[in-house]
Order: sequence, then C-alpha cells, then structure tokens
Amino acid sequence: MKTIRQLSLIVTAIAAISCSGTLNPQQGPGQNPGEGGGTPSNPTDNTPEETDPEKSGVEVDDEATSDDNVANTNIKGEITSTFGQGTATGDGSVENVAVTTDGADVTVTNSGDKVVKYTLKGTSTDGSFKLYSGKKQAIELSGLNLKSAKGAAINNQSKKRTFIIITGANTLADCDVNSSGDYPAQASASGDEDMKAALFSEAQLCFSGTGTLTVNATGKSGITSDDYVRFLTGAQVTVNSAKGHGVRGKDAIIVSGGKVNVTLASTATSKKCFTTDSLMCITAGEVTLTNKAGAGIEDGESDVTGAACIKADDKFVIQGGTLTATASGKGCKCISGDTDGFFEGGTVICKATGANYGSSSSGWHGDSDNSSSSKAIKFDGNLEFSGADVTASCSNHEAIEAKVTIYISGGKISATSKDDAINSGSTMTISGGSVYAYSTGNDGLDANGNLIIKGGTVYAIGCGNAEVAIDANTEKNFKFYLQGGNVIAVGGIESGSSISQPIISTSWSKNTSYSLCDGDNAFYTFKTPSSAGTGLYMSAPGLVSGNSYTLKSGASVSGDESLFDGTLSTGGSATGGNGSSVTASNSTSGSGNQPGQDPWRR
Repeated sequence: MKTIRQLSLIVTAIAAISCSGTLNPQQGPGQNPGEGGGTPSNPTDNTPEETDPEKSGVEVDDEATSDDNVANTNIKGEITSTFGQGTATGDGSVENVAVTTDGADVTVTNSGDKVVKYTLKGTSTDGSFKLYSGKKQAIELSGLNLKSAKGAAINNQSKKRTFIIITGANTLADCDVNSSGDYPAQASASGDEDMKAALFSEAQLCFSGTGTLTVNATGKSGITSDDYVRFLTGAQVTVNSAKGHGVRGKDAIIVSGGKVNVTLASTATSKKCFTTDSLMCITAGEVTLTNKAGAGIEDGESDVTGAACIKADDKFVIQGGTLTATASGKGCKCISGDTDGFFEGGTVICKATGANYGSSSSGWHGDSDNSSSSKAIKFDGNLEFSGADVTASCSNHEAIEAKVTIYISGGKISATSKDDAINSGSTMTISGGSVYAYSTGNDGLDANGNLIIKGGTVYAIGCGNAEVAIDANTEKNFKFYLQGGNVIAVGGIESGSSISQPIISTSWSKNTSYSLCDGDNAFYTFKTPSSAGTGLYMSAPGLVSGNSYTLKSGASVSGDESLFDGTLSTGGSATGGNGSSVTASNSTSGSGNQPGQDPWRR
C-alpha cells in the first residue's frame, strides 16, 4: 500500500502526501482561468474581485512515522551479495528466496512472504543485480561499485516498495545502448520487461542512509521508478547522465531530506534532471540541478521537445529546503510545469542562460511545435507565491511566467530578464511579500489581464518605449490597479491606471540611490539601474494626497530593512544627501501603451 498520496482532479492517489481541495484560480474581471495563454475577455466593471490565493493542499507525512522510512519496516531475513570481476558470491539464506548467479550477474526471486534486506558490496565492471518479489524489500548499498555491461546495474522488477539504504561510498553505472535505443540485454531478451535506467524499479524507491551514491548513466536515465521516488534524511545521491533523464518518478518525486545533485550533459537532448508525470514536491533537503542539454527533436518525433531541470506534468510544490537549478542549453527551462506551481517555503535559485531554440520573423513568441523558449520558471497554469525566497534570472526570455494567473501573497521574489521579468497570461495580483522585477528589454511586471497591487513591497523596472515597469493589458480594456503596498516603478506604468493610493511621479538619474522621505524618516531607499525607461513612480501606504515629500539622493540611511541586497530597503532614517520636493497625488497619466497599440511581445 502506497504512503504518498495526492488527491486532485488530474492525479490518482499516491499515499503519505495528501492534497485537500482543488485550485480555485484568482479571478479579476473577465478572467478565464481555464484557458491559459488565451486572450481575456473585456472586464464587466472597473473593480477587480477580491479573492484569497489557494494553497497547494499538499501535506507530506513525518519521516518518523512514514511507511517510506525503512526503520518502520520489520525485516525478517538478510542476504549479502559480494561482487567481483566476473563473479559474485552470496552469504545467508531465507526460506522461499532463490539466488542465482551468472558470472557477476545476480538474480533473486522471493516467492515467500518475508520482507528481506539484500546487502550489496564489492566491485565489478560487468555485473548486475536483478530482483523479483511479491513483497516489499530493502536493498543496502554498502561500499558497492557496480557497472553493468548489459543494461541496468540494479533492475528491480518487484512492484512493492523498495528501500535503498546507502552506507559508505557507492557507484552504479549502466552501459551504452544500441542504435534502437536498447540495452544489450534488452536486444537479446524475450518478453516485455522494462529496464529504463542504471537504477530501475517498477516500485516506489525510498532513499535513506548515511553514505553516498553516485549514479553514472551512459545509455539511459540515472534513476527511474514506474511509481514514485522519495529522498529522505541522510540520503546523498549524485546522478550524472549523458543521454537520459537524471531522476524520473512516474507518479511523483518527493524530496523530504538529504542532498540530491543531478547533472545532465549537453548530449542529453530534450531530457530533464527531474521529471514526473504527476507531483513534484520539495519539503526539505538540498537539491542542485544542472542541465547543459537543450531542446531538440527526439528519435521518431517531428515536434520539438523542451529540456528542463524540473518538469512536472501536474503540481510543483516547494515548502522548504533549497533548490538550485541552472539551465544552459538552448530552449532549456529551470522549472517547467503543465499545471500549477506553489512556492510556499524554502529557497529557490533558478538561472537560465541558454538561447531560445527556434524563432520567427516577427519576433520571439515562445514555445511551439518547432521552437522552445529558454525561461527560468514557466507554468501552463497558475503560479502562487506565499512564502518562498525565489531568485529567477533568464538571459534571453522571461524569468517567471504563468499562462493563467499569478498571485503573490508572501515570500521574496527577485526576477531579472531580457524579456518580461514576471508575466501572467491573465490576472496578476500582489497582496504581500517582496517583489523585484527588472527587465532590460521589456516590461518588469506584465499581466495580460488586470494587474493588481494591494500590499507588499514592489520594485519594478522596465526598459522604456512601449515597455514599462508595470504593464496591464489595456489593449483588451484591462487595467493596472494600485490599491496599496510600497511601490517603486522605474520606467513608467501603464496608461489609464486606477490609482486609489497616493502616488508620486518624477524624473530619475541612473545608478543613483534615492530615499523617499517624510522629514528624515524614509519610506524606502532604492538604487536605480544603469538603463531603463523614463519616468519614476512611487507609492506607499503613508502618503497623503496633496502633501509634499522629499526625494533624497545619496543620503545616508540607518536602521533600514534590506530586501534586495542593497537594491531596495524599507524604513530607516535618511540624513544628508541632495533633496528635491515631490507631491503625492491620487491620479497619474501613466506612460505605457495606449489602448489600440500592440507591442511585439504579449
């Protein structure tokens, strides 16, 4: 019985993680949450709906009580296999468990009802371990260095939960495949048994222990389960893959502890470091993913398949731990999801440096059958940020994109890009948290529906001309609504905006630190970029329409709270510097696109 479970409209049950409720996307006027990337209809009124964001509903069970923890399993028998060059020896026997050897290839068949631990040790460059069982089991890797000359180093054909216990230093490796993409053992074998990775399992794989495991995949993926993969406290796993995925869990990948490091070579075209048909969830631990491969056309296919550090066909959820993802191949994304993403806690660092794969004469328009864009974070559904510390950068396209809505209620987000820094296909709402969005070639914040700021701290920078710091889709009669929060916009805001919190409009100088002050008390202090569009707009909850304030440049600020590494801080006392008088108002003409204009990138 599985212990990881997610309940949703799309995903079937997976136990120990339970998902309560379903996503109810945030809706502004005219939003259609079911059509990501479509053109929103016109709003029916000028007041955006007030709706709280949803949480993922994903809860991961405690390791101490989890069925995925081998300590909670009653093991009733042990067998040890020691590998050598061309040979393998065994120690121990368990009733109804048969062990056969062919050179250094070991096959175990458990036809009984006992839970058995198989300890593997020794060194062989032409060996393998294969298991058939109707019961769950533990495989302890204890100083094992095993490379197969025929296929997978470990091939688990059991469909019951399998614990991988890591002790000491261990290495697993597969061999290359033939021109048909098969291992030698598959090419010569009869039947339909899968063998998809250097470490392959039909069942759930649960990693724990005190040692290290390095998987070097030459022909196929590194680690694959046709069920789910879970990493628990103590597991230290490194995967290097030349042609296949790093880690694939068909039903889920769960990281609830340990350290996982996955690197894909540039030859792993269109492959992913982590990939799952369902849930991707990180609650603790350290994950480092490096994908040097790019998008491409796989054998037998006609359409382009994208590459990614993480690809989740259903929900992506991070609630704790650290995720560092670097994507350098053409059209490669750091995190890609087919539905919704939830950034509820933890630290995320995403850096996409690759060029876009494919283009069109009218400018870049994103993914299609013959192209793939390079992005840091991209989801086809909704994005919710409620507590994570997220840094996303992209050299050639958008840093953060959701094809439907984006809702930010907490956490800290820093997005820098050549294209839009943060883009939503429909409504974007910011009610809390800290947001830094800097685009050197387009909009800082860009919503293809309404863009609503009603709380939090926002520093947005746009490149100028038709591209502004804060952009709503006025071409379809949507608006930017400013209702609250600390807001700094360098490079203009959308024309026709609805301003209900006083705002200040003035000019600015590049590479200059400014403090907006009431006397010596600073609302916030920020540093301007080396280039951006014209116009500086500032708003804060304490401003009063008609009152004058001082914008100080080069002032000394003490007691402030740093939000973005010296680029922006709130509060503090500002003394000295050069000051100019500015006046707050409840209206502004804006400086963005007028209705009817159609900039090249929407």
